[in-house]
Formats: sequence, structure tokens, C-alpha cells
Amino acid sequence: MNTLDKFDIAILNELQADARLTNAELAQRVGLSAAPCWRRVRALEEQGFIKGYRAEIDRHKIGLGVLAFVRLDADRSTGNLTRKMEEAIRQIPEVVSCHYISGTGTFELQVVARDLDSFSQFARDVLLNLPNVKDMHTSFSLGEVKASGALPLTHLTRTRS
Repeated sequence: MNTLDKFDIAILNELQADARLTNAELAQRVGLSAAPCWRRVRALEEQGFIKGYRAEIDRHKIGLGVLAFVRLDADRSTGNLTRKMEEAIRQIPEVVSCHYISGTGTFELQVVARDLDSFSQFARDVLLNLPNVKDMHTSFSLGEVKASGALPLTHLTRTRS
């Protein structure tokens, strides 16, 4: 990990809270002038700390009322079969997150759908037909307690003391 100073950390915090800040607003919030702030943001992007910018869309407002957590068990866990499964999962827009997991199961997916009927159809037509799927276990979100993409950065400031 490259070394981040207090200004870099402050920039990351501010951009996680509001990526639409102008450079002037960001510079003022972190205590820098505009030019150095802009250079730091570009450096954070080039070094891969900032991977991109996107709008956070309310899934309910666009008609995606179901959020399912799906554990897929692979039939066999060989490298080539697992890679094929990963590639197939990456192509499915309804899968908004996928993790290769330890313990029981192979992959943990977050899947969105309009309603339970459309999820059921999707699970039968798409998920169960992915390459190398042995079994599938699904849990449904009954309500979001916290859904933030912001990462904690406090550990970066604690190590500086």
C-alpha cells in the first residue's frame, strides 16, 4: 500500500460522502488550495485508490423490490470450472455482487429482482443453469439496516500516531 497522508485520507473521505463535489469545494473541505487538491485526486486515481465514480440508485424507485442473497455450491472446485463459473456470473446484470467464499458454498451472490415471481423464474432459468452449479441456497432481505459503499478509513489515521 502506498503511503497516504492526512490530506489524501480527507480527500477519500469527502469523495466517498459526495463524489459530485467540485474541486474547489473539495479543496476547501480538506484544507488545500485547488491546484494541489486536483493533483492529489488525479494521483489517487492513477494509483488505483479511486477506482471510479458512479451514481447510487435507489433500487426500489426503479422497481427492483427484491434483494436476495444466493449461495451457489460448485459441483467441482477445479480451477478451470471455477473460472468458467466466475466468467458466467460476471455477465449477469441482476447479480450486483459476487464473492468467492470460505466455508460452506463456493460463491455468495447478491441478486436483485422486481418481485419474488421474477426472482424465482431468474433462479430457475439462469442461476441453476450456470456451469458447474451443484446446489443453490437463497435468503431474502426483509429490510436494509445499512447499505453503504463507503469504506472506513480510520485505521489509516490511527497508524500515523
